[in-house]
Amino acid sequence: MEYHVPVLATESIDALNIKPNGVYVDATFGGGGHSKLILERLGEEGHLFGFDQDEDAQENIIDDPRFTFVDHNFRLLKRFLRLHGHSKIDGVLADLGVSSHQLDEASRGFSYRFDAALDMRMNREEGQTAADLLNRLSAGELQEMFSQYGEVRNSKMLAKAIVGSRLSGKLQTVGDFLSILEPLIRGQRRRYLSQVFQAIRIAVNDEMGALSDFMSQVSEVLKPTGRFSVITYHSIEDRLVKRFLKTGNVEGVVEKDFYGNIQRPFKVITRKAILPTEEEIKRNPRARSAKLRIGERI
Repeated sequence: MEYHVPVLATESIDALNIKPNGVYVDATFGGGGHSKLILERLGEEGHLFGFDQDEDAQENIIDDPRFTFVDHNFRLLKRFLRLHGHSKIDGVLADLGVSSHQLDEASRGFSYRFDAALDMRMNREEGQTAADLLNRLSAGELQEMFSQYGEVRNSKMLAKAIVGSRLSGKLQTVGDFLSILEPLIRGQRRRYLSQVFQAIRIAVNDEMGALSDFMSQVSEVLKPTGRFSVITYHSIEDRLVKRFLKTGNVEGVVEKDFYGNIQRPFKVITRKAILPTEEEIKRNPRARSAKLRIGERI
């Protein structure tokens, strides 16, 4: 099975306006699909950095002198570019969210389709697992997590059920968790479970914090006219990206200089997000929620 099918591949790579001798970053290397397409457009003097904190992604490292793999979270973008002698680059691509490999690998605990340990860490060498969070957080904290990161409608009821279940033992596996979830499902089962598991995954990996850190560094490392091409999969991260491209910060606060002129670090190329075609969704159903947004550094 293919590690991960690159989504909006042509559109996201075209968006970078690749210069043959330019320096680029694939911030979410994964299976290397987008990286391979970028390398096809680079000349001998060009270079590509691929970031990925998931140890499984290392199996896909591309053997090419123009490619450097960085086995760290993309929130460390600026530090590792400087380590490799680059303070300014020509473009950054990010395909956010969880990879097909992570969803299909039962042992990772990302999917409700397989019974496994509740892990969900992108980097299995550090941080708390999903089980750790579910067994530790208070009802109020659980409710906030499910509401904020999964937009789960009955988040209060779900949080109360989780806390109540601890009286008979800790939650350890996906199966344990599903036994709590099943009586609470409202509407479509798949949609509900996807929202719940998404919320936990985002919290476990501090995805919104990492995305905010990463984007603030993107604006620092991009050269003028450098491009930022980013693919989102849910409304929470898409809102952050949209605000960032519009104002230069994830809060969406319009900043002005001493004279009252609005400071915008990016020219927004996509007034409306680019969506996958019906043909692509048929080939790869996981592309159905993808949105591509593009910004150009001013």
